[in-house]
Amino acid sequence: MKVTPTTLADVLFLEPRVLGDSRGFLFESWNEREFERAGIGARFVQDNHTRSEKGVLRGLHYQIRQPQGKLVRVISGEIFDVAVDIRRSSPTFGRFEGRRLDAQSRGMLWIPPGFAHGFCVLSDFAEVLYKATDFYAPEHERCIVWSDPDVGIEWPLSGAPKLSAKDAAGTRLKDADIFP
Repeated sequence: MKVTPTTLADVLFLEPRVLGDSRGFLFESWNEREFERAGIGARFVQDNHTRSEKGVLRGLHYQIRQPQGKLVRVISGEIFDVAVDIRRSSPTFGRFEGRRLDAQSRGMLWIPPGFAHGFCVLSDFAEVLYKATDFYAPEHERCIVWSDPDVGIEWPLSGAPKLSAKDAAGTRLKDADIFP
């Protein structure tokens, strides 16, 4: 597995070694020993699977209690995946990392606890799988608005995104519950 640091401390781009032949392919999307060698000592407790159509934007989500680390990958289509550092004590507080993830390249993004996460769908549809290090706790879930000018994400969308009511009502980072 090739591990590439990003502009945000602790957020990593991972490229698995893919074995393929005329029958298809195989790769390890999770191997505890290999991930520990890469500095990711995560214990995953939940897998999530989403399917969304082009133009859907999900996020920017996080849990203020029971924070979740997420290992994100795309199994169909393409997304623009984003992590925002919301750790006030971090030198990269308020900055984001955005990466295109697609089913063909099989790259994954590791987003540790302490970051808000979101993505927008660039293909006709996309299916996204992500492993989480803690259980979903709706009472602790928060949302930073996708268009926060202080964060300044340049989403690669033509036109307005398709949002849930919860995501449309997200809070600006300056007013959000964040991590110390």
